[in-house]
Amino acid sequence: MEFGFANFIWRLFWISRWCVGFLLFLNSIRHQVTGQIRYSIPEEMKIASIVGNLAQDLGLDLNRLRSGRARIVSGENNQYMELKTDKGILVVKERIDREQLCGDVTPCSLSFEIILENPIELHRVAIEILDINDNVPFFPNKHIQFETSESATIGAKFPIESAVDTDVGQNGLQNYVLSPNNHFILKVYTNPDGSKYAELVLQKPLDREELPSLALKVIAVDGGNPQRSGTVSINVIILDANDNAPLFNQSVYRAAVEENSPKGTYIATVNATDADLGSNGEVIFSFSKIKGSAVDTFTIDGKTGVISVAGDLDYEKQNKHELRLEARDRGGLTGTSKVIIDISDVNDNVPNINIMSFSNTVSEDAPPGTTVAVINIKDNDSEKNGQIRCTIEKTLPFKIESSLTSYYNLVTNEHFDRELNSEYKITITATDSGSPPLSSSVTLRMSVSDINDNMPLFDKNVYSAYITENSSPGIPITVVSARDSDWNQNARVSYFVEDTDVNGNRVSDYVSINSETGVLHAVRSFDYEKLKELQLIVRAQDGGSPPLSSNVTVKILIQDQNDNPPQVLYPVQTGGSVVAEMVPRSADVGYLVTKVVAVDVDSGQNAWLSYKLQKATDRALFEVGLQNGEIRTIRQVTDKDAVKQRLTVIVEDNGQPSRSATVIVNVAVADSFPEVLSEFTDFPHDKEYNDNLTFYLVLALAVVSFLFITCLVVIISVKIYRWRQSRILYHSSLPVIPYYPPRYSDTLGTGTLPHVYNYEVCRTTDSRKSDNKFGGAGGQNVLIMDPSSTGTMQRIQSEKNILDEPDSPLEVSYPKPMIQFWF
Repeated sequence: MEFGFANFIWRLFWISRWCVGFLLFLNSIRHQVTGQIRYSIPEEMKIASIVGNLAQDLGLDLNRLRSGRARIVSGENNQYMELKTDKGILVVKERIDREQLCGDVTPCSLSFEIILENPIELHRVAIEILDINDNVPFFPNKHIQFETSESATIGAKFPIESAVDTDVGQNGLQNYVLSPNNHFILKVYTNPDGSKYAELVLQKPLDREELPSLALKVIAVDGGNPQRSGTVSINVIILDANDNAPLFNQSVYRAAVEENSPKGTYIATVNATDADLGSNGEVIFSFSKIKGSAVDTFTIDGKTGVISVAGDLDYEKQNKHELRLEARDRGGLTGTSKVIIDISDVNDNVPNINIMSFSNTVSEDAPPGTTVAVINIKDNDSEKNGQIRCTIEKTLPFKIESSLTSYYNLVTNEHFDRELNSEYKITITATDSGSPPLSSSVTLRMSVSDINDNMPLFDKNVYSAYITENSSPGIPITVVSARDSDWNQNARVSYFVEDTDVNGNRVSDYVSINSETGVLHAVRSFDYEKLKELQLIVRAQDGGSPPLSSNVTVKILIQDQNDNPPQVLYPVQTGGSVVAEMVPRSADVGYLVTKVVAVDVDSGQNAWLSYKLQKATDRALFEVGLQNGEIRTIRQVTDKDAVKQRLTVIVEDNGQPSRSATVIVNVAVADSFPEVLSEFTDFPHDKEYNDNLTFYLVLALAVVSFLFITCLVVIISVKIYRWRQSRILYHSSLPVIPYYPPRYSDTLGTGTLPHVYNYEVCRTTDSRKSDNKFGGAGGQNVLIMDPSSTGTMQRIQSEKNILDEPDSPLEVSYPKPMIQFWF
């Protein structure tokens, strides 16, 4: 039996041990899974007090705590707990005051995390702080005194200031206890939030003569263990019976004061009387139940009833205050009244300008009356202090129009011209009607957008340019420039040459223009002799839509270049004849032999001609006028001078470089015509010519006779024809354009062959022995010799005879008659 009982006990021991181990294992598993532990500790525990064995509760090994560098992680500034990793326990680090930590909140707890590394583990720990009765209920005022009349009615209540206990729950305030007395009882009430307050209730009439004052004590007790309490002493002063309450002399008082009045400004005085005598008749004034800002705004003198300003008055915040007045006598009876204080507005607010809408760009063609801005102006003042007058500068092309209340429109008043003013600075000023008036202003900047309303204008009315003839094509001639007062694309100017005809050609065949720069270029070279001036029209067109344009006339003057040599008009250089001027041997010094006439188709100094004697048979006998080309003798002609004189005259212009032409003048120096013939016919002839000379002379004589008769008939016919033509021209309106051949006169009066000589030549076969018959005096003689002829013929034309005829239509001086020889 003993062995069986012992075996039973042994087995029971191992079963219980196994159960305990299993429970511990389940507890460990629970902590590892949930990772959260909760402790409960009372407040005010000593520092280093153990809260719990954290390692054991979490099922952690101490080595794990150390290797994992276990530590507390909390977001609180104060670390109330500390982990002892060497022992695995959690201890109090700082003093914990539940009231300071949580106040009235219940339950009160603090939480933090335990973190381990390698591997990372996180465990949450929550500690509930339990309240202890460590605070005593107390009254804010240790002593309370109030007065009551001996005539106070039964049941009169006198509230008592509530006590305060910062503990919670059962440790908080639970009840009030009144010290034993015969006149008052204490009634305790509970507020909706659970707090309690007490009132003294009169249950027996007071008798001042028996008991002028009464001392009471009220005790506030909590429910802690041990219980704590706080006491307040109440002194009740019993006054004489007061059966008359103070009365105000007005039921409502009215007063007014300006806003912003300084503190102490007088407002009004109220008055109340009490029919009682003595102290029962003494009245104390006060405000009753003042709420809001009026508490700090007004004050009343308790003795005099003077109401004055105690704070800041702002009409815009509140323009009227209504206060309850209370007049209390010494017995506690009160009388009431009301005072209404009106706040008068002063002009202390400037107008506030708000731009509701603004278009900072207006088109140049915007019509007057276009709205560019909507403005809202407010003034918090009232009446005329809030009446606004909105203005802008009168010089601006805008005006202000009032639309709705406190709204104004800024509208255009004139047409805009961006080229005169592209931007406006508009200052809008708002002024109230206060005294003194206050004003504010805002400045708007508005730009005027451009429209294409200005055409390009050239800086000159007419352009004149010069270009030298024969210039290379492509060279610039001149530049035209036009400006457009518009802006951007509207001011972009392009240049074009109007298509016109010049001498049957298009103007574009002569010049071209760069449309961007306005530079005129020559398309081809010019010839001054064909075109001296080119007039064209250039059009400047802007880039607007639609584009605007203007024209200007460009005159291009072709400048002459010395590209033409002089041309000799006289004496004529014939192909096979020799022209000879005849000079008598009696000619004086300065005798005019002939005149070289030349022209140059160039102009200006390029056409200024000068004459020089280049070669001469006898350079000491003749000279040539540098400017007029006149050939004169420079000495007296002598018998030794050769009959045949050959002069080479060069005609040069004044161009750079100069050009020249050469003319050969043959001069016969002789007094008689045979002498001239003998000299100019003394040429070597071949044998065939000498053998046939007689035959040709006879033949020439017959031909001359025939020609003479023929000429006589032709002359008579021509004179009759001219006479008829003169009559026809006389009766017609056709213009008569006479031709005047060159006539030379002797400017020195020394003899220039002023007469015409007519020669009759009769020659035999031996021409050297023939006689010459000379006629009367005529003009100067000109001899034309043709060496290629085999005969001679005298052609005599008498200018004087023709001019002397009465029917001659024109009085013309012809050149000297010429005798032409054919040899």
